[in-house]
Amino acid sequence: MFDPERLIAFAWVTALTSVVPGPSMMFVMGQAIWRGPRAGWAALMGMQIGYIVWWIAAALGLATLASAYPLAFKALAVAGVLYLAWLGVQAIRHSFHAGEDETGELKRKLSTNTFRDGIAVAIGNPKSLIYVVAIIPPFVDPAGSIGWQIATLAAIALVIDLLIGWLYIGAGKQMARAMERAATRRWIDRGIGIVFILIALFIAIDLYGTQL
Repeated sequence: MFDPERLIAFAWVTALTSVVPGPSMMFVMGQAIWRGPRAGWAALMGMQIGYIVWWIAAALGLATLASAYPLAFKALAVAGVLYLAWLGVQAIRHSFHAGEDETGELKRKLSTNTFRDGIAVAIGNPKSLIYVVAIIPPFVDPAGSIGWQIATLAAIALVIDLLIGWLYIGAGKQMARAMERAATRRWIDRGIGIVFILIALFIAIDLYGTQL
């Protein structure tokens, strides 16, 4: 049985990681801007297929780890908490340099098969692997059904990713221009950083409570 507060925290983490315009969402936005909304949707749906591959790998790997090495799973969960906190610190640090490292090349990338390339972008994005290895374990209870929990988290993540992708596609050039403004990125990064740190603290307290 999922803890509702932990599910809400996971939804926040997923939403924030999707909102930040990394390689995947920049690819979707680029396709929508340069080839139209249909291309943006094709890229977004292809990315979801790629993410499903990672989720299946997570279900198989984490289930094995939790049953065979419970202490190792706990250590992975703690590492995930530390990673969330690190993401928060990095986001705040990045806010002081907003606008200096925009990924314009990815934003303008053209493709003849956006659905196929969307799959490739999701599978080949290092953030996908980090997301599976570092972020998921803190939200999974090793005493419960790992497969069912990961399937639930995957469904939540995919729905949120589609909704945010829809916003990117719909906003198009307006969203691109907003994200390119240093002042906008600065406050977004700081807000996201604070939320990441708070979520990491919440999960750390929850993990500590299970050991008492």
